[in-house]
Amino acid sequence: MVSFRQSGGLLMPPKLRRLQEVQAEIYRQLQLLLPDDIAFHDHLRSCVPGSAPLCLDVLERHPYTTFFRLTYEFSGTENREFEPDAHVRFYHDARMAEATSFDCDQACTRDSHPAYPPAALMRRTWRQNRALDRWLDFLLRQGHSAQTMAPVESAAGRSEAVPSPVTAG
Repeated sequence: MVSFRQSGGLLMPPKLRRLQEVQAEIYRQLQLLLPDDIAFHDHLRSCVPGSAPLCLDVLERHPYTTFFRLTYEFSGTENREFEPDAHVRFYHDARMAEATSFDCDQACTRDSHPAYPPAALMRRTWRQNRALDRWLDFLLRQGHSAQTMAPVESAAGRSEAVPSPVTAG
């Protein structure tokens, strides 16, 4: 039998429950940031005064899940840099979202394996999701929102915004 009681008999909340609460908060924050256009466009960009352009690139779409990259775009003299380069899995049905990586090479690294210690995986997952939670809070306070997030033609043409379709109403 699994018990979450400490030696003094006090009930200790499981770390998984706290992680799920953070992931629910990430989902809530993303609801404020993501426009309905995310269902139709693969590349979105938000520009607000005093902030680097915020870019969102949809990597995968599934019936109940969207996987995307959220990052600032810094334009230098020769090339562009993307930081913090968060990869996020957004679960529409579960109303949760999680950071899967803050590393652009995330597809080449393995996140879990039966031989990996679960405690280390939980610590890393916790750090990534708390960092995403804090960053999303910062983005919302800067003024990024679903209203500032506009579709762009492609990842390469991020500087050219495509006007959103206007609906009669």
